[in-house]
Amino acid sequence: MKMSKLYMPTLREVPSEAELPSHKLLLRAGMIRKLVSGVYSYLPLGYRVIKKIENIVREEMDAIDSQEVLMSAIHPAELWQETGRWEDFGPEMFKFNDRHNREFCLGPTHEEIFTDLIRHEVKSYKQLPLSLYQIQTKYRDEKRPRFGLLRSREFIMKDAYTFDIDEEGMRKSYYDMWKAYEKIFERCGLKCKVVEGDSGAMGGSDSHEFTAISEYGESNIVYCDDCDYAATDEKAACLYEIESKNLEELSIEKVHTPNVKTIDDLTEFFSTTSDNFVKTLLYNVKDEVVAVLVPGNKELNEIKLLKIFKVPEHELFMAEESQVKEVTGAEVGFAGPINLKKDVRLLVDSRVTKMKNFIVGANETDYHIKNVNYGRDFTGEVIEDLLLVEEGDKCPKCGSILKMDRGIEVGNIFQLGTKYSEGLNATFLDENGKERKMLMGSYGIGVSRSMASIIEQYHDENGIIWPLSVAPYQVVVTIVNVKNEEQIQLGEELYKELSSLGIEVLLDDRNERAGVKFKDIDLIGIPIRVTVGKKASENIVEFSLRKEGNKQEINVNEVIDRIKEEFKNQGLSV
Repeated sequence: MKMSKLYMPTLREVPSEAELPSHKLLLRAGMIRKLVSGVYSYLPLGYRVIKKIENIVREEMDAIDSQEVLMSAIHPAELWQETGRWEDFGPEMFKFNDRHNREFCLGPTHEEIFTDLIRHEVKSYKQLPLSLYQIQTKYRDEKRPRFGLLRSREFIMKDAYTFDIDEEGMRKSYYDMWKAYEKIFERCGLKCKVVEGDSGAMGGSDSHEFTAISEYGESNIVYCDDCDYAATDEKAACLYEIESKNLEELSIEKVHTPNVKTIDDLTEFFSTTSDNFVKTLLYNVKDEVVAVLVPGNKELNEIKLLKIFKVPEHELFMAEESQVKEVTGAEVGFAGPINLKKDVRLLVDSRVTKMKNFIVGANETDYHIKNVNYGRDFTGEVIEDLLLVEEGDKCPKCGSILKMDRGIEVGNIFQLGTKYSEGLNATFLDENGKERKMLMGSYGIGVSRSMASIIEQYHDENGIIWPLSVAPYQVVVTIVNVKNEEQIQLGEELYKELSSLGIEVLLDDRNERAGVKFKDIDLIGIPIRVTVGKKASENIVEFSLRKEGNKQEINVNEVIDRIKEEFKNQGLSV
């Protein structure tokens, strides 16, 4: 492609709306443009990257005998209502009515749609196992779309679904998909950790996330260097232990704490540490207020709370100020488990029961109570683990110290079991003629999200550094002076020769200053660069790699060998 004809509207200034490197660089490099918040158009260079990632996905899906289909993005409400997810999925679902007032949604995921297809088509165990996938646009009405392609309302996704006759088959399909995902992300150049994940709205039993490590990631993962344990902080068990204290239980005492509400303020006021407090958190769950008690130095894991109440995320939120006053009789910041003004369900993290003489809110504005002890002064529903894991906590598998990283979820795999085949009555006849429910798996890869994640891992102050496997073009030949006939002739010859070998080449034949050309090439991140300049008459060109920046003068006859060498180094062939 000649750059004089390429639609590549680069930007010199960083767009004010962009926060993360990938968002800034995709906009600056002319690869995407925002239509409205959370919705983007892919321009030529960006769309070429998307197609490269899609092709890698296709090749690895096909290699495990998963078959590609394309399902509708418009879903009838009835299918989602059959599984109970029409309401459970929450406000992220785009819903609408057609002219006949029939309810539909834009698909955020496709479990119901694939299960509906298979329940009408597959009737015998002889037709199983079966694996189907698609690459399609998904829609989720994010409350706060941000970070460009990392949290958008419209995104490109590969989703796959497997159907098996038993748990052994389901686990094999799960493992096959796992290995395929490892190959996909390795080929894309992404450095990923596989971590235990929460099944969330997808349901089912086991799930794992493929997380691209990035300091700008929106999720936290914990892992152990001494064993293979790794999980999201939402999923991980917290092994926080309370030191055994053989202390005498002191008499409770109400203390005047004017306008002292937060843990930081309270530790200063009482001249103690946060582990001597217990926080009473009031939540609204399906319009009912519940109280949750956790140690003052730890954080509540809301995902664990969701599982206890068996509600979707949008049905759990902090109680409003008016509800707090109704339950406690006090302003926000003084809630405690003793003398609540209204009976509420009281959930207590098990660590609280082992604490001695701790401090809680008094359910009276500007007052706290010290020397409180569980069992003597109050009781509740004890839950083994309600806490959010933190770096430095013990590994639940081997007991070593956990480490923490930030990452971007680029893929996930779920063992769904019979969750959807039960809801939609997807059955088959086994070898004995007995009707049984299919066992399913669900698997997703964020294609557009992967593109952004690659940039988060591969960039510098000058622009993107694409791995060769996903770069929009593999080589750029830059003619420094387009008014010099020798440079033009040599550049054109190189361009034609490389193109004839199947190498994807850009020819920078623009009538621009050399500095502008080099800045653009750095910005868009083409991996291999050949510059045709003043020594064109001697058949000497400049060869460099975007990832290294070192420039070498070589004879034009060496160019193809050097390019082939770089392809080989990155596991590709010409």
